[in-house]
Amino acid sequence: MCLPNYPALVLNADFQPVRIHPLSTWGFERTMGAVMRDRVTVLEEYDAELRSANFTYRPPSVVALKRYVRVPERVAFNRLNIFLRDDFTCQYCGQRFGTRDLTFDHVIPRAKGGKNSIENVVAACMPCNSRKGDRLIKPMREPRQPDPREMARKAHKVKGELHSDWLSYLYWSGVLEQDD
Repeated sequence: MCLPNYPALVLNADFQPVRIHPLSTWGFERTMGAVMRDRVTVLEEYDAELRSANFTYRPPSVVALKRYVRVPERVAFNRLNIFLRDDFTCQYCGQRFGTRDLTFDHVIPRAKGGKNSIENVVAACMPCNSRKGDRLIKPMREPRQPDPREMARKAHKVKGELHSDWLSYLYWSGVLEQDD
C-alpha cells in the first residue's frame, strides 16, 4: 500500500522548530501515530481529506509536541554542512561547485596535528586540495562553528520551497527572514 506524502513540520512544546537544520519534519505515518497516541497538538492541516473504513480526516501539516524536548544547539559536523556553511565555494580559489566536484580540506593538516572538526575543515575543489597537500595555506574564510539559524536559511535556499502552512511558524521563530 502506498501512503500519501504529507510531511508535517514538528514544533517543540514552546512552538519553536525542534530542529532547524535539518528542519524537523515527520512523515505521514509517524505524524499520524503521534496524533493517535495524543503526543502532539495539530496546529495546521493539509487541504485534503483521507478516508479509512472508520473515519475521514485531514492530514496534519504542522504539529506541536505536548512535552518539551531538549535539543542540541550545535550544527552537526558532516560534508553537507561544511559545503552549506562555505556556500559550495572552494575556500582557496573562490569558485562555486556542486557537491560532486567539492571535497573538504583540513586547514591545519592532520599530519601536523590538525583536528577533524568543523572549526578546521573547509570546502575545497579537488585541484586546490591536491595543490595544497599537507601545507599550511590560509583559506578565504576561516572555518567556524555555524549558527543553526544561518544554516537553516542556507539550506532553505538550496532545498527549495517550504509548505505554505509552515512559513508563519518559521518566520515567528526567526528561522526565516521576512522580505520587506
